[in-house]
Amino acid sequence: MKRFKALDVFRGLTICLMIVVNTTGDWDLTFSPLLHANWHGFTPTDLVFPSFLFAVGNAFAFVKTRWADKPLSEVFRKIIKRTVIIFLLGYIMYWFPFVSWTDAGDLTLVPFSETRILGVLQRIAICYFIGAVMIYFLTNRQLIIASALILIGYWGLLSAFGDYTLEGNLVRTVDRFLLGDSHLYGGDGIPFDPEGLLSTLPAICNVIAGYLVGKFVIQGGINYEKLSKMLMVGAGLLALAYLWNLSFPVNKKLWTSSFVILTTGLDIIVLSILIYSIEFVKKPVNYYFFEVFGKNSLFIYLLSEYLAITMLFLRVDGNQSLYSYIYENGFSWIGPYYGSFAFALVFMLLCWAIGLWLDKKRIYIKV
Repeated sequence: MKRFKALDVFRGLTICLMIVVNTTGDWDLTFSPLLHANWHGFTPTDLVFPSFLFAVGNAFAFVKTRWADKPLSEVFRKIIKRTVIIFLLGYIMYWFPFVSWTDAGDLTLVPFSETRILGVLQRIAICYFIGAVMIYFLTNRQLIIASALILIGYWGLLSAFGDYTLEGNLVRTVDRFLLGDSHLYGGDGIPFDPEGLLSTLPAICNVIAGYLVGKFVIQGGINYEKLSKMLMVGAGLLALAYLWNLSFPVNKKLWTSSFVILTTGLDIIVLSILIYSIEFVKKPVNYYFFEVFGKNSLFIYLLSEYLAITMLFLRVDGNQSLYSYIYENGFSWIGPYYGSFAFALVFMLLCWAIGLWLDKKRIYIKV
């Protein structure tokens, strides 16, 4: 089966943007499009994570063809193994470096009781597992019906058992009951995890959508008619998201159903533009820069996170982190906002350079 470059470019573009928005020099001096919406609403940054899940679904379009020749036990052994590895990589990443600084400047071990259990990679792992099971057993029509039921059911649950506020939503209630406050993200001022257990349910639909679109693209090749259908579906989903937003607001942290529809529509449109610029124009656009990210996507993402965490942990010049020291001495002179953005770009380019070296050496690290 032919591998479409546009799907690889899409994945690489997602990783590139994910690194940029995660490693800005100073969060207080960051351009608003590079920040997540505070609560209801949408920014370009909010598209990054669902796009990665969409790309995970794209990959299933190729993987499923290989499942047919293998026994069920072997398929599920690989699915479970990959799920566990991705989940543990994410969990350990949030625990790393396993010690923290006290107010007195001493190091103390971070106990298990204070570790965050859920997170980005953990959500990817759960969505990967459930998405794989659904894709293995269900037809395309059944996948669409199941996704619709999940999105409508999630809307019903959040409406019936709470509200759409930070303090009173059902996602937070479930996580606090099952995991406890100390295992949740606290960056919003109270224990609330934007990658919560319940809100992972609608995120599965981003994976399913990525699979269905990826399968549509690769089966029988791409032509103007198929591209037109993709654009019409994308536009239709944007319209549906706008209407649904009136009663179930677009909210990334709650991963509302309208958010799923909106991001899926945008991803389809972005993928359509990439396909057109690669497959249909006389002089195809060279997207090799993003392909570098796509060829070692998970490794480069982990590299960027561990590098940033290490820089934030290391202390120089008194009690200042290496991260802020480099920003203040190397980038802040550029000016507010632009200096912070420049730091993020240089950090991303450093990760890209490592990815380029791996590609030149034909080293591709898979999980």
